[in-house]
Amino acid sequence: MTTASNLALIGCDVGKATIVVFDSRDGRTRDIANRQPDLARFATRLDDTCLVICEATGGHEATLLDVLVRAGIAAHRADARKVKAFIRSFGILGKTDAIDARALAEYGRERHAMLARWQAPDPQRGQLQTLVQTRRDLVAERLACSNRLAAPGAHPVRPYLERLRDCLNAQIKAIEAAIEALIRVHKPLARAAKILRNIAGIGPTTAAALIALMPELGRLNRRQAAALAGLAPHPNQSGASDAYRRTKGGRPEVKRVLFMAALSAAKHNADLAAFYKKLIANGKKPLVALTAVMRKLVVICNAKLRNHPLAI
Repeated sequence: MTTASNLALIGCDVGKATIVVFDSRDGRTRDIANRQPDLARFATRLDDTCLVICEATGGHEATLLDVLVRAGIAAHRADARKVKAFIRSFGILGKTDAIDARALAEYGRERHAMLARWQAPDPQRGQLQTLVQTRRDLVAERLACSNRLAAPGAHPVRPYLERLRDCLNAQIKAIEAAIEALIRVHKPLARAAKILRNIAGIGPTTAAALIALMPELGRLNRRQAAALAGLAPHPNQSGASDAYRRTKGGRPEVKRVLFMAALSAAKHNADLAAFYKKLIANGKKPLVALTAVMRKLVVICNAKLRNHPLAI
């Protein structure tokens, strides 16, 4: 059994072409090409006493994590913000790939007992996540295009912007059709989507986004679900002052999805509408009340999926 005393920590600072690796077993730092054959050879030098720590780097870490999972080597994909705060806590102001690799290993040594081990995502969920994220990006571009069209002095470029907007509309519709088709043919995704859409306030776009961006839904307790969605209230107290609790952390993309769903639920979901009105009547600010609805909504989604394990 691996214990803290014999655990080997491997910190990997991942780049597009190269991964800088710090190995606590020999205290050395080395470079490895970020390619499957090179990473497969790297994995053969590890064993079940090793824990590999890397950060999310826009998908460039995917090959490394895939190789490690196939080799049976434990890995953790760390939150970049937490690692950055960890490094600063030592008073380290410089930044190099070698410093980051060593810091990732030290981060793993200090926190290994509480770090979730990486698990390979379901391929269909991975495809759904890519589609959902691309749709989100295109919707943001469409909004920017519409804002430019509405801006003063847009007349000279109006024809170009209108064609761009039409193109974005077409691509968004195509992606939505692809999302619908993927969910329809993949039974676990279809069951999960059906359960979520039965909740008033959750439409097809929100259901797909929650399944893609928060695949842990149905496997968490209520507090974990709220925290992962960035909706857990944190105290904001100092001395005699005790201000509104603030929601921090979590996944901002999930929070944005739930905000739009909560706007609908506060009107059309009988229970959540009554809850929202009660908070407003008690003097809560509308945004605070809406955040509470968002928190309730993600807890309900988590509970519904947990009660139907075949959907997850």
